[in-house]
Amino acid sequence: MRSTGLTMDGLTPILFGHAAFQYLNAGCELGLFELLHKKSNLCREDIGQELQLAERATDTLLLGTTSLKLTTVEDRRYRNASVLDQLMEDDQWDIFTSVVAFEAHIVYEAQADFVESLRKNTNIGLRRVRGVGRDLYHRFVENPQLERVFYRYMRSWSELSNPFLLANADFASSRKVLDAGGGDGVNAIALAYAHPHLEVTVMEIPATGPIARKRIEDNGLAGRVTVHGGDMFRDEFPADVDTVLFSHQLVIWEPEQNIHLLSKAYEVLPEGGRVIIFSSMSSDEGDGPLMAALDSVYFATLPAEGGMIYAWHQYESWLRTAGFDQTKIRRVAGEGWTPHGIVIATK
Repeated sequence: MRSTGLTMDGLTPILFGHAAFQYLNAGCELGLFELLHKKSNLCREDIGQELQLAERATDTLLLGTTSLKLTTVEDRRYRNASVLDQLMEDDQWDIFTSVVAFEAHIVYEAQADFVESLRKNTNIGLRRVRGVGRDLYHRFVENPQLERVFYRYMRSWSELSNPFLLANADFASSRKVLDAGGGDGVNAIALAYAHPHLEVTVMEIPATGPIARKRIEDNGLAGRVTVHGGDMFRDEFPADVDTVLFSHQLVIWEPEQNIHLLSKAYEVLPEGGRVIIFSSMSSDEGDGPLMAALDSVYFATLPAEGGMIYAWHQYESWLRTAGFDQTKIRRVAGEGWTPHGIVIATK
């Protein structure tokens, strides 16, 4: 009998994965991890008093976080896992907790529709978000609290990953960049700060435009970063750009939609112009990384009709279909704990 390497001990956190996340989220929302970072080696009674939790609730919380190795206990006194303390010391805790909040308040409920979303090959989980918009983004206007959680997450995710983009995409030869589906402007603002010669246009749906404009103005970049309100599928891309950036964007859509967007980029670019795709990537072999697989549940169930963490070769295939020469397409793989990568195609 061939061994797969998976044991019952390994199967348990998969079977009860939904409960494991609840302990992580509770530790974040209740302030347990921040408390233990400030006051390490607290006993159970002190933790319960500090968090204003009853004895049973404290016992439940600590049983879970310690069993999951989020916390450790020795002589009945508790400490954080070193990785959590390191996130705080590296000033990445706000980024991490914004991801946790996104999973808890936007992603979690819709994942109950994962099986049906696979059967129907569409985002059945969208039914759990109030509104009539055709996708998650068009429903935020009716769900301002979810909108705040979402853009806090996207801003944090981009702040975490943008240093890799800025270090490896080489915008020195660019002059005018179109950030297609650029959200609240976080990418455009980072580009403008890093490259004072750039002019950046954020193309976003009209409902999101005011959020982006305010952030751009708050950063003093209104003269160099502009917002172009429009639907990137239905409206023309702004002309007179030499670089089109799709940052964390093509993971949302079906392959045919991505080919459509890349074709529109090809048409608007001059010779020598570039498309830069920046996203999480899965392997060409289809065996990971694990985060790419887990994150794909969100894209399958909620934001739009189709999407996942696609493989490198899929982006290259779509670029060829859109008109780009394979010899002018290159990959740049990241090495961080998130599976980020860049695909650059030159016209």
